[in-house]
Amino acid sequence: MGIYERCVLPHLIQAAMRQERLVPYRERLIAAAEGRVLEIGFGSGLNLPFYTKVTRLVGLDSSPALLSAARDTARKTMFPVELLEGSAEAIPLEDGSVDVVVTTWTICSISDVPRALQEVRRVLTPSGRLLFVEHGLSPDAAVVRWQHRLTPVWRRIAGGCHLDRPVSQLIEGSGFRIEQLQTGYMKGPRVMTFMYEGSASPAKRSAPPPKPNARSL
Repeated sequence: MGIYERCVLPHLIQAAMRQERLVPYRERLIAAAEGRVLEIGFGSGLNLPFYTKVTRLVGLDSSPALLSAARDTARKTMFPVELLEGSAEAIPLEDGSVDVVVTTWTICSISDVPRALQEVRRVLTPSGRLLFVEHGLSPDAAVVRWQHRLTPVWRRIAGGCHLDRPVSQLIEGSGFRIEQLQTGYMKGPRVMTFMYEGSASPAKRSAPPPKPNARSL
């Protein structure tokens, strides 16, 4: 990891995520988080003020600089907060250990999204939920063309951020059933501002077919 990734990029991410226009999304999404919660892409803890119904919060992020910035805020909460440095592709929690997983503008920069979502499914309880607000692939062909053109350059300067990920398809393709979904453009350049906001639950696994000559008990 170079100087840009260690010293410059965390400050740029923090500044971008502090935009006031993102606050209504945070308020709506976090209001639905309760019980034992894992937030992936915790960053500097900008969602912390909006949690009111959690019993325990685990914040996971790959950036030690951003987690360091979150520690002072985390110590002031009324509920226990544990900050973990790590990857969404290998979540350091036990199976079925959380009630809710939260992602806010995180899926765009995960290297292996299907693997990360399988990990999310693993750590959720069977009745758990994934709450997400993400930017991603637009439904408009002209915008999509520019998203595809700009992503190779953009991801190099923006910490791996992709402009063109089909968020809802990725979630459904990783074993989740989307319960609620709202989409639309936020104010700003359209290549960066098509939002996916919603919730999903682990789809029930179908039972394997019985083996030939198997005897029921």
